[in-house]
Amino acid sequence: MQKKCYDYIMENTNEINRKIADNLIRFRKEAGYTQAELAEKINYSDKSVSKWESGNGIPDVYTLMQLAELYGVTLDDFVGDGKQVKVENNTGRLRILIMLLSSGIAWLVATLFYVVMQILFPQGDWWIVFLYAVMANAILLIVFAGIWHYRILNFISVSTLIWVSIACLFITTNKILEVQGKPREGLWQLFVIGAPLQALEILWVFFRSIFQKTAKIKECIKCRTRRGKKSTSETTKDATTNSEE
Repeated sequence: MQKKCYDYIMENTNEINRKIADNLIRFRKEAGYTQAELAEKINYSDKSVSKWESGNGIPDVYTLMQLAELYGVTLDDFVGDGKQVKVENNTGRLRILIMLLSSGIAWLVATLFYVVMQILFPQGDWWIVFLYAVMANAILLIVFAGIWHYRILNFISVSTLIWVSIACLFITTNKILEVQGKPREGLWQLFVIGAPLQALEILWVFFRSIFQKTAKIKECIKCRTRRGKKSTSETTKDATTNSEE
């Protein structure tokens, strides 16, 4: 009797694992991710993703919630037959739309300011407002890239912010000193500040990548350890069941 109950439970467990594995594969492919890309987004190793999709294990509840949010599905969809569920692959497009709209608003404000000031004070060099618009746009993209973990966009935006900020400071200070009749020869040295700032950003990106790879390796080791413990536990259960028979 115990043997039959155990076989029934194991059969159902294997069936659920198979459904979850099939749905994980289907949702990932419909979303257009590779195993490596998905692993990077949820901070796991690609070996863990491969293990889940092969049915040798399943993600924990928290990870399933992350995946459900990423794919635009529910937790129940992971154990369903998958006939009526389709991943909503609109997340990436929506994010791009949000960034474009935010950037458009920044440029619209800059253009309106330029037009108004050009009408009221036509002798002014109001074109500099567009440089400030680039700086504001870079800040917006840094915020969005940090929220959505777009590393390349974040790197480009931070680099742009560094150099455009220095350019804005240089031009603005140059104009102020010109009006006041003061010397401006040494202003170019402001751009020297950008070199160490850029170097710091590169170092930050480099070491952050190393730390994340180290974390993934540790996670992989933990997964293998848990798998080994699970195999040992299942072997012990089988031995106990056979001895009871």
